[in-house]
Amino acid sequence: MSEIEIKNLEQQFNDRIANDEKIEPKDWMPEKYRQTHIRQISQHAHSEIVGMLPEANWITRAPSLKRKVALLAKIQDEAGHGLYLYSACETLGISREELYEQLHSGKAKYSSIFNYPTLTWADMGAIGWLVDGAAIINQVPLCSTSYGPYARAMVRVCKEESFHQRQGFQIMMTLAEGTPEQKAMAQDALNRWWFPSLMMLGPTDDASVHTEQSMKWKLKRKTNDELRQQFVDQTVPQATMIGLTIPDPSLKWNEKTNHYEFDGLDWDEFWQVVKGHGPCNKDRIDARKNAWSNGKWVRDAAMAYADKESDKRIQQAI
Repeated sequence: MSEIEIKNLEQQFNDRIANDEKIEPKDWMPEKYRQTHIRQISQHAHSEIVGMLPEANWITRAPSLKRKVALLAKIQDEAGHGLYLYSACETLGISREELYEQLHSGKAKYSSIFNYPTLTWADMGAIGWLVDGAAIINQVPLCSTSYGPYARAMVRVCKEESFHQRQGFQIMMTLAEGTPEQKAMAQDALNRWWFPSLMMLGPTDDASVHTEQSMKWKLKRKTNDELRQQFVDQTVPQATMIGLTIPDPSLKWNEKTNHYEFDGLDWDEFWQVVKGHGPCNKDRIDARKNAWSNGKWVRDAAMAYADKESDKRIQQAI
């Protein structure tokens, strides 16, 4: 393909992005666009799968059968989200096996938030309320992202995540209205998860190497800092309503900007966790590697059955 032909294709592609047209798997796209989407969609898929681990820690210790069933349903949803997203990523020409290998080798990342431990039942509430709440703010704009398969997958993901956020908030509200010990447990969970939840929305705009290009291609509709501000503005009144205190002494409402001012984010900690040095990084990857290894016989059996059925259909056709 000549240089002129490539430039014409690039111009047509940019025009489609500008007109908010969806890019589909068989459409021409710049290689950098394809690789950027593989990186983001795979990171999103990995986050859904790894995100099951800190919550699974409390399945057998949920305080009631109702809570256990709800937690199981949530974890099942997250498994489904991972599968939707892996499937969307495969439309870009990468195999499922490659995606798993990138996760297990550390080449691919997942959300930093899942490298923190879940110490009490209140953490299930904090994850639902804060982590899923931040995820929704990040993911709702993705329903109109420029890559069709990703945008369509996000519609269902966001609907289900909204229930997860409500479930988490309800857990925190119940604890906050309970005994002094229960309220203290809820406050402790908020203290530990607040800043990691803010940082999971990504580095500051001036430190992000991907935001500018992702905004240009309409992969993202809002910057990291815009999403973070939206999350704070939405969540602070919720904490006030249930009698919990945001653990940021500098937090205050700015009448001129109509936004909360906040501080206290430890970006050194964030980058250490991203680089694999968080409290649970090794445990999370080891768990995924073990699951992959222990599940080999299931994959082999499924493939053998598929081959057998395929041979049977061929024989019947003959």
